[in-house]
Amino acid sequence: MISSRTIQSFVPSGRLRSAINLGNPILANLDVLTNKPVGVSVDLASAFAQRLGVEVEFMVFDTAGKAVEALMHEEVDIGFFAIDPLRGQMISFTPAYVLIEGSYVVREGSSIQSNDEVDRTEHRVTVGKGSAYDLFLTRELKRAEIVRAPSSQAVVDMFVSRELDVAAGVKQQLEADMKRHPNLRLLPGRFMVIQQAMGVAKSRGSDAADELRLFIESAKSIGLVQESLNRHSVEGASVAPKG
Repeated sequence: MISSRTIQSFVPSGRLRSAINLGNPILANLDVLTNKPVGVSVDLASAFAQRLGVEVEFMVFDTAGKAVEALMHEEVDIGFFAIDPLRGQMISFTPAYVLIEGSYVVREGSSIQSNDEVDRTEHRVTVGKGSAYDLFLTRELKRAEIVRAPSSQAVVDMFVSRELDVAAGVKQQLEADMKRHPNLRLLPGRFMVIQQAMGVAKSRGSDAADELRLFIESAKSIGLVQESLNRHSVEGASVAPKG
């Protein structure tokens, strides 16, 4: 039984306001017919609202950075984010529920053949501003210049139009963009594993954080996450192990 105090910590407005980030098409998209959000994060938010016994309201954002800002300003109650230590200063994350690969794209004729060749002074790497891989590469790349596109969806377009050296992003997004731009190739392997989790502002208290963790572990163990991945035909992502 969830205490009324814990429920109230999630729904001060009377309903559960969930941030849905469309910047990661693996987890959320807009339905072409209804223009409403659909996807794994939508399914999980709905299931959590049902667990609390409240209605859910979806607040849609086009980038993860905007969703994080909304959570920090308590304009939303929960969100779906990649785990990152910088975000973790203000957000209580659940264990990961899905694992996604971060990859690099280069031109077909590029001399770059492997991930460890990217971090060189002559290379400019395009990332989506405020994305998990932007935060990660900002820490990890010591020599290459980072060029930030306004969103994850704009990374490859900027990479091509500005004749940059490398595009970084979620593997599935890059693969989709490569269909629009010929003569590009993925570098083998991955430069990071993106751990997708649910999150609540630390200002909502430890009871709220604990309840969200319990929910996500249950969602993994009973097959809810895998069922959602299957239902939305998500490929290239796997259910995270027990956290």
